[in-house]
Amino acid sequence: MLQDKLSPSMMCASFFELAAQTATFEKNGIELLHIDVMDGSFAPNFALGVDFARQLKQNCYIPLDIHLMVREPEKHIPSFPIAEGDIVSVHIESTDKPRECIEAIKSRGARAFIVLNPETPTSALSELLPLIDGVLIMAVNPGFAGQKMLPGTIEKIAETRRLLDEAGRGDAEIEVDGNVSIENGIRMRGAGANIFVLGTAALFRGDLEANIHAFRDEVFGS
Repeated sequence: MLQDKLSPSMMCASFFELAAQTATFEKNGIELLHIDVMDGSFAPNFALGVDFARQLKQNCYIPLDIHLMVREPEKHIPSFPIAEGDIVSVHIESTDKPRECIEAIKSRGARAFIVLNPETPTSALSELLPLIDGVLIMAVNPGFAGQKMLPGTIEKIAETRRLLDEAGRGDAEIEVDGNVSIENGIRMRGAGANIFVLGTAALFRGDLEANIHAFRDEVFGS
């Protein structure tokens, strides 16, 4: 059975309290740190980047979960501080060289995920199933925090899980990003997701530690 994991969205973190917040994550056994990288072209926003990822890598032992929302990610992968235990996700819509991206990620010892935008069908994964370590499903359109989960997300998670299992890839994980509230998280987990990107809907409001415990108790205990 795949391990349930939490991946706080660092785009939603307070840069003024970053050291304290990452210390809280370490104390509470957070498994990943989700880093949204946007170029203002593929995604209609600018966010985070190589230097931010490098600072986290140097000052926090939690593995990085780098989400490249950029055009031609194959050109940018070598710049990031990718190491064993990290995850790097690239959008199938952003490149015509997905195999090259996967090989570049794995050559650094990291795990390669393919991202599906809300409008992209799961059939886009078919030729890559033997190569990937997981799938990141967007429950909202890329770009901004605070959006509501789009219709069809739960069904898409379940369809992706079936596709992976039928291909003999029961070891491949499913990550979900966008409006991962406790209520939505329960449904997402029930459909087959096991990595949850937590932003403003469930984590970055009020007491971080209490929110972590609440999500684990309500979603993983369900």
